[in-house]
Amino acid sequence: MKSDRIKFPSGFWAGLQQLGIAPHEVASKAQLPLSMMTESAAVTAAQYFKIWQAYADLVGDIAVGIIKLATVFETAQYPPPVLATYHAHDYRDALYRMARYKQLCPPESLRITEEGEACTIELEWTHREQQQPGPPMLVGATLALLLELGRRGTGLPLTARSIEFSHPMGDVTALESYFGCSVRTGTTANRLTLHRRDLDRPFISHNKELLEILTPVLDQSLEEDRNRSIAEIVRRILKRSLIGGGLDIRAVANELCMSERTLQRRLTDEGTTFKRLLTQVRHEQAREYLAEPKLNIKEVAYLIGYEDQNSFYRAFRLWEGDTPSNWRSEYLRANPTS
Repeated sequence: MKSDRIKFPSGFWAGLQQLGIAPHEVASKAQLPLSMMTESAAVTAAQYFKIWQAYADLVGDIAVGIIKLATVFETAQYPPPVLATYHAHDYRDALYRMARYKQLCPPESLRITEEGEACTIELEWTHREQQQPGPPMLVGATLALLLELGRRGTGLPLTARSIEFSHPMGDVTALESYFGCSVRTGTTANRLTLHRRDLDRPFISHNKELLEILTPVLDQSLEEDRNRSIAEIVRRILKRSLIGGGLDIRAVANELCMSERTLQRRLTDEGTTFKRLLTQVRHEQAREYLAEPKLNIKEVAYLIGYEDQNSFYRAFRLWEGDTPSNWRSEYLRANPTS
């Protein structure tokens, strides 16, 4: 299961500013808080798509935006999972590392197929249930990054055999000039096809020592990500989203880019339900907040998603058989602060 939040690499914002686009312009166009347009911000898949669409709208032409971003983005500013690919042994090693570590950077994934003289890389979305495909700008930039990876790694002006997009991509002539091949739009998939012979080309940026440091760390992150259950991920979303209430299964399903039915089924497979997880998280958070004497009962109720204090009182009595005030008094008596 992939992480439920997506973090933009700092180079993305630096690249946009080099193109004369300020973060506040992206925020305004995407109708998102400016606080999200920062290097440290992590966003949902829906917000991630909005930011890419905003960039496309600000640039004007999708093809021009793809080429500008691909060429202006500095390699050193890529996040570790991507940066590791630039230090691979050769282009093939880099591409397979990219597909592997892309699992740490949702919501898109890559499927590589080698056959005959061609190597085809198809872009897919992390969740099959996702109803809305990513913006064409994101699709184009992702595939351009793969060719740019080969060019920068080998130091050669590599070209693609062909490239296909499912949506219109603006100035196709400009894209054909950049990729060095014909560009088809309106196809059933988004895929980049490379010359297979290029995959054996060594990387001048190969760094064995750095790879030996990065690879174990990234592999461990992948293993931890795979072992995390959907219930654990839902609990994590709930914990940071309880304040003020209003969070339901639809909101969580949207954040995970899947349908409500699919989320319900996966939770059932793990022996739980959304309602049960919500109750557990509220109970746990209530105990944690009540252990902090600086918070009054009304604040605790709000922090765990109850709009009124009475609803919180009724729920807490069911959980603990006591009122929040009495529970806090007993807790503080048994756990005096030093």
